[in-house]
Amino acid sequence: MTDSVLIEGLVVETVIGVYDWEREVRQELRLDLEMAWDNRPAAASDDVGQALDYAAVSDHVQRFFEQCQPALLETAAEKLAGDLMATFAIPAIRLTLWKPGAVPAARQVGVRIQRGDW
Repeated sequence: MTDSVLIEGLVVETVIGVYDWEREVRQELRLDLEMAWDNRPAAASDDVGQALDYAAVSDHVQRFFEQCQPALLETAAEKLAGDLMATFAIPAIRLTLWKPGAVPAARQVGVRIQRGDW
């Protein structure tokens, strides 16, 4: 599959981190998502019901981080990728999860995963 739906720079706030103080505050995370999706049916019909609804995906990500408060970015990325693929029938996903300010000398740190068949 060569089509994809993109969401870049999605900002969420959640409890994440391994240190005690991190478990007491909400921190900002930023996400970039590339989701494999056959866009031809939506393009042919001009019907949003045939499209991968990026607003629904974005809302789902927000709700996911309200409930999931992992210690590690790796755990958050893996669980979110699996959840999105199952919920929206996404055949493949590339997900980058950024944690701005985690390392003072860096603008941001993060993890990137790819799941499914591209």
